Amino acid sequence: MSLSGELWTANADLAAAALAHPFVQGIADGSLPRERFAGYVAQDAFFLEAFARGYALGVVHSRDRAGLDAFADLLAGVREELRLHAAYAERWGIDLAAVEPLPATSAYTDFLVATAAVGSADLTCAAMTPCMRLYAHLGQALAGQARGDYTEWVDTYADPGFEELARTLEALLDAGPDSPALRRAYRRAMQLEVGFFDAAWRGA
Repeated sequence: MSLSGELWTANADLAAAALAHPFVQGIADGSLPRERFAGYVAQDAFFLEAFARGYALGVVHSRDRAGLDAFADLLAGVREELRLHAAYAERWGIDLAAVEPLPATSAYTDFLVATAAVGSADLTCAAMTPCMRLYAHLGQALAGQARGDYTEWVDTYADPGFEELARTLEALLDAGPDSPALRRAYRRAMQLEVGFFDAAWRGA
């Protein structure tokens, strides 16, 4: 099994918790209150800007041209996600420029940027892969089930193009060495993902 596959399997408990989370299930059946989803969109847009910076730092720390090109492609994928969030914001009157990050959002963005700034490209991949793989997992698991206002969210993450981006990041992770620090970073990112959904569900 690949390193990325081993890490995903080792953190299956957190992936299952994310899929079963009332916030995610509320997206699936359309029952999630709109104000909670609007709050999530605002927080996620803030988060994605930090994610983009993480990819940019990955470009800086890349060991070779292949890594540089892969991180650049991943950065372009985040820009597409941000366009989706901008469309939601315009449709629902969300002022993304006025977003104040919740503690769960700050915890995640601080972790990502700090890891990408001072760590190796391998450690950056470990910190960022869980987000991509988890969202691809959620989109694919919910594909065909979503109803109401949130179908576009599910379709975005169920799309084969998003799966391709997740695999690109996993390939970078697989190309590097394994280490306890890398496994801790992956696990921490998964925990922060679940915490992000907790905060979105509570609205605080």
